[in-house]
Amino acid sequence: MTETRAAAAAAAAASSSDSNTDTFIRMEAADDLDEDDLMRYDVQMSIQESVQRERVTGPERSEALELVGAIKQGDMLALRQLCKFPAAFNQLDERGWYPLHRAAVQPLVLVLETVLYASFRLTLEEKTPEGETFLTLAVGDGLLENVKVLLEHGASPHLTNSKKESPLLLAVRAGSYQMVSSLIAAGARVEQVCLKKWTAMHEASRAGFVSVMELLLQKGGQVSETDQYGVTPLGIAAEYRHSGVLELLIEHGADVNAQAPNGDSVLYDAAGSGDPDCLNVLLQHGANPNVHNLNSQLPIHHAAYEGHHLALRILIPITTRRALRVSGHSPIHSAADGGHTHCLELLLQKGFDVNAQLAPHISDNYGDMRRSPLYFAVSNGDATCTELLLKSGANPNLDPLCCLLVAVRSGRYDIVKLLLAAKADVNCYFTVLNDTVFPTALQYCLKDEAMMRLLLNHGYDAEKCFCCNHEDDWDQLSEAGYSQDQEEKVAFCDFVSVSWLDSLVGRVVSILLEYVGQVSLCSKLTKTLEDHKEWPHIHRTLCNPRSLSHLSRVEIRKHLSCSSMMSAPLPNRLKDYLLFRESDLYTEILCRDDRGDEEILHIQ
Repeated sequence: MTETRAAAAAAAAASSSDSNTDTFIRMEAADDLDEDDLMRYDVQMSIQESVQRERVTGPERSEALELVGAIKQGDMLALRQLCKFPAAFNQLDERGWYPLHRAAVQPLVLVLETVLYASFRLTLEEKTPEGETFLTLAVGDGLLENVKVLLEHGASPHLTNSKKESPLLLAVRAGSYQMVSSLIAAGARVEQVCLKKWTAMHEASRAGFVSVMELLLQKGGQVSETDQYGVTPLGIAAEYRHSGVLELLIEHGADVNAQAPNGDSVLYDAAGSGDPDCLNVLLQHGANPNVHNLNSQLPIHHAAYEGHHLALRILIPITTRRALRVSGHSPIHSAADGGHTHCLELLLQKGFDVNAQLAPHISDNYGDMRRSPLYFAVSNGDATCTELLLKSGANPNLDPLCCLLVAVRSGRYDIVKLLLAAKADVNCYFTVLNDTVFPTALQYCLKDEAMMRLLLNHGYDAEKCFCCNHEDDWDQLSEAGYSQDQEEKVAFCDFVSVSWLDSLVGRVVSILLEYVGQVSLCSKLTKTLEDHKEWPHIHRTLCNPRSLSHLSRVEIRKHLSCSSMMSAPLPNRLKDYLLFRESDLYTEILCRDDRGDEEILHIQ
């Protein structure tokens, strides 16, 4: 076939005599130039020739368009006529494709052969603007006979596309045993790699073609080859759930306990895919479930995080407590982080601790110092997992940054209510950022009245917002139970004195006064409030005595928690009064939304 293309080239030599004459004249003109000038001249002429060659005008353009149409339609009669115009076969179309590129991706072999003979000036290494060769195009379209013809005419099986993907790798991806066989017979290298050091072996493992993998192994494929991440074909097969390929690779000596540079084992990859067959194949051949990666993750953690219930059932009885202890965290953490309630339920049924704590070396990797599984659920805004964990006995007060503060900061009313119902400490402190006299939660909801009232209704200590030492009355405050070390902490009046809170402070203080008895304001807070529209109302509230019923309510709430009041044998009206139900904006919003939904349904 190569000789035929050479003969066709010789036959066309006569038609290029004019071109040769031009070349001779240019060479004569260049004889008088020095070396530097000659180089510039050659570059200039090369560019000029390239432009002339690729520009399609007049009759040539018409022939090129006819040629494209004939190839698409498989019109052999028109193609034979157009072979009289060889220049048309060397022209690029608007996509930057040669006619041969188009012929490579159409199904008629006779069309491809005809265009091949007429394209004798091409090297078969020309690429499209997208970086595809004639051979990679044919392989990508799964055209076996076209691939064979191109190989017979000298197309290189080693030339890659722009992604450095070889024709062999593309054939493996297509799952064509015959195409893979033809390419290997033509000299394709099984070990050739693409940009990410991905070989045909890796591609066969990803695609799961057992017969193709068998052929590659017969032709020299290595089971220990690694990609740019250090993963072997066995790890790829495990990740993509191909148990048949796993068994074949293991039969040829693949290491079932191989680990990538990051420590991920093959079993870890299989656990992430969740395929029970892959896990069983690996375990039957000696894979160790107690090997952790560099992030201290075991296969059981991966299965729990991805929500693979069946994989978790396999791994729970064979994962040792020592391995879990060394890892520094429980699969309960992983399941909560992944948001998988069915995995959480299974782990809890099997005796895993709902209040397991992250080891310091794991907790330190998080900027928020999280420790409990509940924290993962709350920080992810997962109300379902939060509710399940709380019902199973999760303690909401175990983390340095309490779960309640995380939920308040996120504006998650539903999770806040769940946590408060589970006796989360509404008066908790997080002193790392601001060591304040008043409990921390208020800082995160100054702009959210509904959230603020939700906390206040559940026992937030509003009186501590009116405690400071600006009036030298700390001795009196200490009698009320406030320690001397609070003198070093940030008081509420100092906290709200910053400019960005100026527009909020009036409304916030008005709300806080609804939840306290008789209090006084320090001079600093008074000065801050005097210019606000709420000041007249605040001033009247402070100057006039509070009602006895209100003072009694405040006093009772100091001695009884919200849960105690709700369970107490009291009339419902009294309970509602003690719990500030008239100020429960969140419930009011929910009711309003429900009414709106009912009206929409009624209209429909």
